[in-house]
Amino acid sequence: MSEKFNCHYCQDSLQGQKYVQRDDFNCCLACFDKHCANTCEQCHKLISADSKEVHYKNRYWHKTCLHCDKCLQRLASETFVAWDNKILCNTCATQEASPKCKGCQQNIVAGDQNVEYKGTIWHKNCFTCSNCKQIIGTKSFFPKDDEFYCVACHEAKFAKRCVKCNNPITSGGISYQNQPWHTECFVCVSCAKELGGQRFTAVGDQYYCVECYKNFVAKKCTACKNPITGFGSGSNVVSHEQNFWHDFCFNCKKCSANLANKRFVFHEEQVYCPDCVKKL
Repeated sequence: MSEKFNCHYCQDSLQGQKYVQRDDFNCCLACFDKHCANTCEQCHKLISADSKEVHYKNRYWHKTCLHCDKCLQRLASETFVAWDNKILCNTCATQEASPKCKGCQQNIVAGDQNVEYKGTIWHKNCFTCSNCKQIIGTKSFFPKDDEFYCVACHEAKFAKRCVKCNNPITSGGISYQNQPWHTECFVCVSCAKELGGQRFTAVGDQYYCVECYKNFVAKKCTACKNPITGFGSGSNVVSHEQNFWHDFCFNCKKCSANLANKRFVFHEEQVYCPDCVKKL
C-alpha cells in the first residue's frame, strides 16, 4: 500500500494537485495562502504561492511591488540599498542615503576619508579646530559643548594649570585647598617623594612627608625628646615659653600626674603639680 500524500493542514490528497513543498511538510495552495504566505511590504496583500516573491532581512514584496521609494524604479532584478527603513536604488542611495558632512554639508560617499563622533560625521579635511581652524583630521581632540578643539588650543583655553610649574594639567592631577597640581609636582620639599594619597604636613606654602617632617621640622618633646608630629596619639601639644611637650608627656616631675590642661609650676626647667612644688 502506498503512503498517503496529503496536505499538512487540511489533509486533502495532493495526488495530481499543485502543492508547495516546505522543509518538513507539503501543503495545498489554498492552505499555503492561509497559513504560510508572507505579507507584501508595499501593497500589504498576501504573497500567494503562485506569485513571485522577493525578500530582504525578514521583509517581503511581490516581485512587481519592489521599487525604489524615491524614483520608483523596479528593483526585483537590481541591486538596492536599505537606508532608514527605505529601499533605494543605487543612484538615489548616493543622493539621499549617504551621510552628509557636518562641515561642508556635501555627501560622504564610499572611499571618502571621514571622521565620526557620536553619530556626526565629517570629511577628514572638514574636521577642524574651533579655535585655530587647523585640520584635526584623525588626531586627538577635545569636545567642548558643540565645538571641538585640538590638544594645544584646549590646553590653552580650558586646562587647569599646575600651581607649581604653571603648565596645563591634561589628565589626572591633585587638588589641595582648591588648587590644582600635577601628581609629580605635589612632592615633599625635602625628599621629593610624591605626596598624593599619602599623609603629609603643610608648613606655610611647603609640604613635607611624615618622615621628613619628623626629622627636620617637628618640635621635639622636652620630656621624651621625640618629634611632635600632630599625627596619631599625642597630637595635642603643650607649650610653655620655648618648651614643647606631647600632652601625655606633660607630667609632674615628682608624682607623675598628668598636667595637660591643669595648673602647673615650671621650676628649674621641670614641671610640677602645685602640691609637689610645695615640698621642694
